[in-house]
Amino acid sequence: MDLLGDAVAAMRAGRPGSTRTDLRAPWGLRFDKVPGAGFHVVLQGSCWLLAPQGDPVALGPGDVVLLRSGRGHGLANDPATPLRPFPPADVTTTGVGARTVLLCGAYHWDLTRPHPLLRELPEVIHLPAAPGRYPALRSAIDLLGQELETDGAGVPALVDLLLLYILRAWFDDRARDGDPRGWALALHDPVIRPALDAIHREPARAWTVAELAGRGRLSRATFARRFTDAVGRPPMAYLTWWRMTTAARHLIDSDDSLSAVAARAGYSSEFAFARAFKREFGASPGRYRRRYPT
Repeated sequence: MDLLGDAVAAMRAGRPGSTRTDLRAPWGLRFDKVPGAGFHVVLQGSCWLLAPQGDPVALGPGDVVLLRSGRGHGLANDPATPLRPFPPADVTTTGVGARTVLLCGAYHWDLTRPHPLLRELPEVIHLPAAPGRYPALRSAIDLLGQELETDGAGVPALVDLLLLYILRAWFDDRARDGDPRGWALALHDPVIRPALDAIHREPARAWTVAELAGRGRLSRATFARRFTDAVGRPPMAYLTWWRMTTAARHLIDSDDSLSAVAARAGYSSEFAFARAFKREFGASPGRYRRRYPT
């Protein structure tokens, strides 16, 4: 069980899309806003990221970029090169200059109830390639490059894995900065992390603050303050939020009865579950499920 993987799964709305693009300078591409996050991997060559705000960012081989809210942006061989819509009509431009190979794509997220850790991410995450840094991320990029040279059947799964490693690398960097806060702290704290793992592993269990505090050998009051400061919600409020979030996913992704979904969320009464669900989503479980027909 992985907390970041859980967060990504909770926000996912459909499969990620990706395209391998082979370019010869001069070239410039304009990417429109997407309902989720946009990402780019420089598989070969170099280019410039023209972000929504700030100066152009130089990208080199192996660099990874994630645009948290999927804002419109550009990529070009030079900041002065005019941009044309992506995807281009031809994946290989007619230029004769330096070659750049990109993996460009988007993760489609349900942003109506984003996981709280998403709010802590900057608009642009840039992870430069460096020897020995982000080994898991580098391995995923290498595997993606190899898969793109074959039939590409494994690309969707690897693109999902890529997002997980991007987030893990960014939060690990924050923790290494020496003053981690928020979810960077929660993911590494020896007291908070076990409690989060327990909630995610067994959301239906009738957890108490005392039980969760006991996993980190802290008093109930100290644990509750520490958890709330890092996670952004008190322990029981986060438990309820996670139960409702996973229940919503089950309603969409399965044909389970409402009583079965309620039980998986820790409710013995379908009525009590429906009342709690409506407080969170503003709709009954049945009506919510009908919004997303399979």
